[in-house]
Amino acid sequence: MVVPKGWSHNKLSDIAIINPKKSRRLKDDDLVTFLAMSDISEDGRVLNYQTRKYSEVCEGYTPFENGDIIIAKITPCFENGKGALVTRLLNGIGFGSTELHVLRPLKNKISKEFLFQFINSRHFRKLGKANMVGTAGQKRVPVNFISTYKFIFPPLPEQRKIATILFVWDKAIEKVTFLIDVKRNFKQALMQELLTGKLRFKEFVKSNMKTKTHYGVIPGDWEYSKVEEIADEVSDRNEKGRNIPVLSCTKYDGLVDSLQYFGKRIFSEDTSDYKIVRRDQFAYATNHIEEGSIGLLDSLDKGLVSPMYTVFKTDENVYAPYLYKVFKTELYRHIFEANTSGSIDRRGGLRWKQFSQIHIPLPSIEEQKKIFACIDTRDREIRLLQQLVEALKTQKKGLMQKLLTGKIRVKV
Repeated sequence: MVVPKGWSHNKLSDIAIINPKKSRRLKDDDLVTFLAMSDISEDGRVLNYQTRKYSEVCEGYTPFENGDIIIAKITPCFENGKGALVTRLLNGIGFGSTELHVLRPLKNKISKEFLFQFINSRHFRKLGKANMVGTAGQKRVPVNFISTYKFIFPPLPEQRKIATILFVWDKAIEKVTFLIDVKRNFKQALMQELLTGKLRFKEFVKSNMKTKTHYGVIPGDWEYSKVEEIADEVSDRNEKGRNIPVLSCTKYDGLVDSLQYFGKRIFSEDTSDYKIVRRDQFAYATNHIEEGSIGLLDSLDKGLVSPMYTVFKTDENVYAPYLYKVFKTELYRHIFEANTSGSIDRRGGLRWKQFSQIHIPLPSIEEQKKIFACIDTRDREIRLLQQLVEALKTQKKGLMQKLLTGKIRVKV
């Protein structure tokens, strides 16, 4: 390893305390908050804490200090870079969890901000993954890997300068991520108003009357149709065994190419019994519809889905993208769940016979298209912001590679 002039080459245990020992004993009536990885957001902010009463196996705990660095111990959180820099005093918050490691930088040797950036570098995470121990699904980064890991670092003034530069990117990523959250919340509120008719486009309002339904009130000039009145089940099979992309239905992304999404084959080699779903047709996982796993095919002319899926198409009175937005609301996920739980054959999931009895609020097709266009505009805004976040992350990774190895030096 080439060490830039003026830089040091040390083990992590020489410049930070690894997993500080327990320093507080607990009494019988004590409640202590132990931090878990679920309390930390993807952007490294400590979000929430859950009070967990100690047990006999937990005789004490270690309070966090300002400047502590939290590193995920288990897979896949470690590979994804999940962790946090404690930037404020966490009164009464401690760690004793098997989910995380804690580094406490020695102030006269290493900048906490610089060390935090370093442990998020691709090299550190990649090497840590290679040194994981344990069985599949339970792999973790051992403490000896962290304590004996050697890395190079510049003098303190240069460390602080590098950390300041990298935190500029972090701040930009944080702000755009926050904007995405705001946009998502706004979209959800807008969908709730538009898809229930609480917010209307004036040109479509024909009456001020209201219709009461089991799930709320809708405009009186809307239809409230059963699915069977506006759609038909489709059961076309790939009998000739044609080479058509196999699709899977996901909770958030709808229908996706199975091979690309999972990175491996999870379906049968013989697809002759698989169902064909065509453009603008719907498919849902019959046994998992209560999770919101329903999709609309809009990216391909045709695809294949498992024989366990239900496929259906709508009639000319329905704009399929509008109906898809309705199905992806939390209300309809709840309706799917309620109907699945209430079905006679619970093991069979929500079959077409029960699914077709669900009611749908249905404005005119012109209003459906305008509602969809309004919601889709919000979706496109969010996608553009997500692309911006990914671009910023890519830029930062490239910059880290140069700054943290000394390939690019900064002037102090």
